[in-house]
Amino acid sequence: MLKLLAGVASLLSLGAIAAVCGLGLIVWMYDRGLPDHESLAAYEPATLTRVYSGEGRLMAEFARERRIFTPIDEIPEIVKQAFISAEDKNFYTHAGIDPLGIARALVANVQAIRSGDGRLQGASTITQQVMKNFLLTSEQSLERKIKEAILSVRIERALSKDRILELYLNEIFLGQNAYGVSAAAQRYFGKTLEALTVGEAAYLAALPKAPSDLHPVRQRSRAEGRRDYVLRQMYENGVIDEIGMLAAQAEPLATLFDAGAKPEVASVDRLNHFTEEVRRQLSGQLGHEALYTGGLTVRATIEPKLQEAAAEALRRQLEEYDRNQGGYGGPVARIEDADLSDPVAAREAMARVALPRDIPGWRPALVLAVADDAATIAVEGETGTARMTRDDIRDSRPRLPGDRLGPRAKDASEVWTAGDVVMVEAREGGGWEMRQIPEVQGAFMALDIETGRVLAMQGGFSYDSSVFNRASQALRQPGSAFKPFVYAAALSQGYTPATVVLDAPVVVEAGGGLWKPQNSSGRFYGPSPMRIGLELSRNLMTVRLAQEVGMDVVAQYAERFGVYDDMPEHLAYALGAGETTLYDMVAAYAMFANGGRRIKPTLVDRVQDRRGETIWRHDAAICVGCGAPYRPGAQPPTPLPTGEEALDPVTAYQIVSMLRGVVTRGTATRPFADAPVPVAGKTGTTNDAKDVWFVGFTSEMAFGCYIGFDDPRPLGPRAFGGTLCAPMVAEFVKAAYGDGTRLAHEFTPPSGAEIITVDRWSGRPLPGGGANAIAEVFRAGESPLAMQEIGGGPFYFTGGDFPASLDAQPGDGDGTGQPSAGGGDAGATAEAPGRRRAPPTGGGFAAPGGLY
Repeated sequence: MLKLLAGVASLLSLGAIAAVCGLGLIVWMYDRGLPDHESLAAYEPATLTRVYSGEGRLMAEFARERRIFTPIDEIPEIVKQAFISAEDKNFYTHAGIDPLGIARALVANVQAIRSGDGRLQGASTITQQVMKNFLLTSEQSLERKIKEAILSVRIERALSKDRILELYLNEIFLGQNAYGVSAAAQRYFGKTLEALTVGEAAYLAALPKAPSDLHPVRQRSRAEGRRDYVLRQMYENGVIDEIGMLAAQAEPLATLFDAGAKPEVASVDRLNHFTEEVRRQLSGQLGHEALYTGGLTVRATIEPKLQEAAAEALRRQLEEYDRNQGGYGGPVARIEDADLSDPVAAREAMARVALPRDIPGWRPALVLAVADDAATIAVEGETGTARMTRDDIRDSRPRLPGDRLGPRAKDASEVWTAGDVVMVEAREGGGWEMRQIPEVQGAFMALDIETGRVLAMQGGFSYDSSVFNRASQALRQPGSAFKPFVYAAALSQGYTPATVVLDAPVVVEAGGGLWKPQNSSGRFYGPSPMRIGLELSRNLMTVRLAQEVGMDVVAQYAERFGVYDDMPEHLAYALGAGETTLYDMVAAYAMFANGGRRIKPTLVDRVQDRRGETIWRHDAAICVGCGAPYRPGAQPPTPLPTGEEALDPVTAYQIVSMLRGVVTRGTATRPFADAPVPVAGKTGTTNDAKDVWFVGFTSEMAFGCYIGFDDPRPLGPRAFGGTLCAPMVAEFVKAAYGDGTRLAHEFTPPSGAEIITVDRWSGRPLPGGGANAIAEVFRAGESPLAMQEIGGGPFYFTGGDFPASLDAQPGDGDGTGQPSAGGGDAGATAEAPGRRRAPPTGGGFAAPGGLY
């Protein structure tokens, strides 16, 4: 008997030794080439980047995986215990693998197979899941499970339990593009982790196994059943008591996926042209990887009030133009495969289609059926159906090629077809009126003249209908809006606003032919001061001025202001024939307004990494005394101006004064007649009115508008910068300043400027005043009479020998010029004495600079 027992013991010992050797051999075999588990000690999961406005409004999120990293000590205990109860109740006691759990799962699975239940239990610990998610693949194989077990034991020795749990709770995929518990809490419940109820925490803990099978609406019964299972596990593990379990199980599963649900935490705004431009610029500046995985916090420059005002004003102007053109352009989309007899199914089909949903008050509507007198529609966000008649569309004439309109529709079937998706807006008193996305497009931008901070940017009628940003990406001809840079070059070369330039025909050899520029009116007005040339947008005066100054000098100034990178020295560029962006034009005008200092536009104030460290900031201003202790009654410190000088302050103010004249008595008079603050700016209209502009500023903000078709073609005979863009900008100015919360003051002359009263139409001094007297600005010590001269190619007449110009001269180029008698706006001066040349003898004459 003893021999038998000894033999059995020997066999058992040999078996144990063999098992240990076999296990050692397996470990040795699979140990080679295992991933480095120590990398997890410094692991930082890919985390989403968030963009906030200045007052903390969440504007956008950029992420490859939507994850909000949360340190373990900030995750509530109830959330931790919910996942531990659901996934690994022995987490804090095992060494990476759980033999008891494996045995328990094996028994349970055998019983499930015998009973035909089909629901099998897993035995992977949280540590093993971390290894699978971070270092291994999801391949179902024995080799992967062995590697997973080896790594799990090792990582338990290298990291604390809390660190492992932190990695797990921030990495786990919980459906709906939510990675980690914080992102899931916001995605499903619109809450922070601290605000979750026990039942909500249990639902999140139920998701790791199969989130796609536990949708809170489509699979509500299954989702609630799995949640209740987790609650029971929490009760059995002593996390909650029975009363708490039963109360949580009795609660309905309410999520943001339920109709009408609203989040408790701030929800992200819809993407728009501003946030897309932030993404585009940061991706280029910081790199795509950092933007989408770095967990950055971006503080944007946008002011939501101004952004909303800009979007509303531009949309209203584009819609008004489209309405005046007339005609119906057709549906925004077609849905062919929906059951149009079922409004619910029809709305579900419409919800799957990308449609413009960012226009306040507008809704997509699907045409379900069409009769002779009306169409039956299903409006998104409503229940049931509604009727729309031919009278509910402003103009039923179809638009034909060549900007022609077809005959007016006689009944509804000539307008709509079942399956059409149209845009509608609720009518006062009930019912729906059809709207349409204008074919014409445009853009608007506003920025701070001192810092370059972009305060508002609207890149088109609707971001949802077109993501192309016409403010920053569209290259268009600025037309007459470029003229201030020609005048700035001239003022810097010795001219003054009172310098008289001949407004007469010009013929230039160009490309083997003759170029004969004209004023928009087709007329010419003889000798006129430079101020008149800019205020009334005279083409011939501008060309003659550019000839005399030299296009090389004009190009230098255009490049200095950032309008062009490398401007060709072609004379047509003096009239805005080159292409640039609204973004660059507004920034360039801001340099006039701030006294001639360079600025670089930015959409971002600062960027912080996931630890809160600032890694980039735009404002590098020097502020002496900003760090000093506060003293009651003391004058607050002011940051020193930054930026190189693009133009000397006196010359910059000359342009400001002349552009102020454009608004008070030139081509932009009507739109700004009741502006709440002083505005200066310039209209712009290109050949055939393919592009119309207004760019301007107040004493603290620059702004600009562009309107035109994406495929350039004429806007029509009544389209000018002063009739389309200037009214839009004027509406924005009223919204920005009308309530008095934002302030702007009069434009004030800088040191070194001298104000002298002159005749507006001749530029000659009027010390006694008069009907046409204006306050003109000169450089200190310069005389208007000594400076006055008339350019005629290379020939000049002295201003003192010429009579005053006509008493009334119409504006040129923008359709709203209103010559006025007098005014008190200050003007501007030149930097050096004017070049005086003797006039030629005889009457009419020809010269290399042009034909007179």
